Amino acid sequence: MPREVNNGISPNILLVEDEPNIANVISKGLTEAGCTVSIAPDGNIGFQMATDHNYDLYILDIMLPGLNGIELCKMLRKMNESRPILMLTALGTTENIVTSLENGADDYLVKPFKFAELIARIRALLRRTNGTFSEENKLKIADLEMDIDAKTVSRNNKPINLTSTEYRMLEHFLKNKKKVVSRMDLLENVWGVDFNMATNVVDVYVNYLRKKIDKDFEPKLIHTVIGMGYILKDS
Repeated sequence: MPREVNNGISPNILLVEDEPNIANVISKGLTEAGCTVSIAPDGNIGFQMATDHNYDLYILDIMLPGLNGIELCKMLRKMNESRPILMLTALGTTENIVTSLENGADDYLVKPFKFAELIARIRALLRRTNGTFSEENKLKIADLEMDIDAKTVSRNNKPINLTSTEYRMLEHFLKNKKKVVSRMDLLENVWGVDFNMATNVVDVYVNYLRKKIDKDFEPKLIHTVIGMGYILKDS
């Protein structure tokens, strides 16, 4: 029997998977690991279920009838859904992976996969979302403030909406402000699992963050350190 996903807490997961055998196997395994699992057979039903109910995490197959997984992921983010999204794909190409991440996914897993790896990725996503790594209630630099308890971010008292991945990246920057943070360090601390460096996912998400917290404000806070990584500083 798989070990519990989240230290005795029972996360509520929406699995959107159109292949009944795969859906049943994943659901059975996650249930044994202490999760509550709801299954949607296609993207349209998945979106309706996500609208009608609260979930702690979403697992979306990319190849779905009607509304595909990437489209569903994008729609969830547009309705300000910030909880983690894990994509399942039989197409492990860089293009498919980057497309998923650019549309709001937090992580991906290529089929076929070992169930232990699925559990590990879910644990990592839930651990970061639940804020178990937070040492302070509020993190600040200049006029940028993150409230750990409320999971909110503002700059110059203006609310800023972030995806769960953007939030974790900013949290890591704030906890290491005025320090150079390497791309590998961001991969390990934001995604929590080994990642293909060739996907340039770190640079993609740093650009996302810059558009939200720097574009319309002064001073600029995220700076590139050529050949080394990035640094969050106000001077």
